[in-house]
Amino acid sequence: MTRRMSVAERRARLGLRHRLAGCALASDPAEVARSVVAVHSTDPSSVYLAVLARMSSGRIADVERALYQDRTLIRLLGMRRTVFAVPVELAPAVQAACVRPVGERVRRTYLKAIVEAGLGDDAWLSDVADAAHAALLARGEATGSQLSTDEPRLRSQVLLAEGKSYEARPTLTTWVMILLAAEGRAARGRPVGSWSSSQWRWSPMEKWLPGVMPELSAAAARVELVRAWLAAFGPGTVDDLRWWTGWTAAQVRAALTEIKPVEVDLGGATGLVLPGDEAPVEAPAPWVALLPALDPTAMGWAGREWYLGPHAERLFDTTGNIGPSVWCDGRVVGGWVQRPDGEIAYRLLENVGRQAKRAIERQAGRLTDLVGPVRFGARGRRRSPLEQELLA
Repeated sequence: MTRRMSVAERRARLGLRHRLAGCALASDPAEVARSVVAVHSTDPSSVYLAVLARMSSGRIADVERALYQDRTLIRLLGMRRTVFAVPVELAPAVQAACVRPVGERVRRTYLKAIVEAGLGDDAWLSDVADAAHAALLARGEATGSQLSTDEPRLRSQVLLAEGKSYEARPTLTTWVMILLAAEGRAARGRPVGSWSSSQWRWSPMEKWLPGVMPELSAAAARVELVRAWLAAFGPGTVDDLRWWTGWTAAQVRAALTEIKPVEVDLGGATGLVLPGDEAPVEAPAPWVALLPALDPTAMGWAGREWYLGPHAERLFDTTGNIGPSVWCDGRVVGGWVQRPDGEIAYRLLENVGRQAKRAIERQAGRLTDLVGPVRFGARGRRRSPLEQELLA
């Protein structure tokens, strides 16, 4: 008989496995990333805020050390063509299952525009990319602007959407660096400016992580990534997996056939867990958390009703990305924002009780202390309606 897994149990698993309950807080950033497979990095500050929300005594410097000194985390253009900070041991699987296919698709798009602009052909683009990589190797670390000084063809412009209100003339620099990263030849390093900056320095992958990115087949990589997702997010549905990975139904089914997950009843929907992971879990003590925009927990499933409730319209922007959210015992109960003066302001969308409200207030104060004078905003997304209300 298929075991029934209630919403309460799913919320308990979320609090424990995603390192949000007090008894499950992590001791280092890599441990956090492993608990959620990978941490969203489209908004540069989201990596820091997501990690620190799950650590017992972490600081901004601890996350920077993991990213740029110890290099236990690496930024990759991963699932759904979204930038993630990935545990280094999972990076080869993400590279083979997600990054490489993205690179193949965008190369075709870029090449079409380059040919139409009369700049060159496929061999020309490869030559420019090779020259940029050689310049990066020579420098050891560089911004795209610095590399375009070494390789002037990077400054070539392509006219896009001619005659439209959004007509643009981008240079090839960003395109070529995306291609080098997708091919595993360049790594996103420390940003220019503060930890919330979105302008990256680049490093050659062979110097950034020497010998750590072995070649995997796409099929084997997909199996490894699905196994990691089920361990962190299970129970989840096939639709959840398809949405999170951005793969085709056939690719998801092939990986699941290899893993042979166990089915559980989610109240009318079929959920999947890893073999041996069906046992009930004990609910942790009450907990609260302030999670950033694009947090991996909030963006981990396509079916979100069991933890989001009726709050999607207030908390998600028009492109389907969640803004900063307030959590209580495995469910979303409100949202928050950093105001221009640095204040962390929040609004609860349901009654959580006096004790939880005091705990949320303490978390807001802790977050204010952690970020200090740095101001961060909506970079890779639009503001959610609740963010706009809190900033008004």
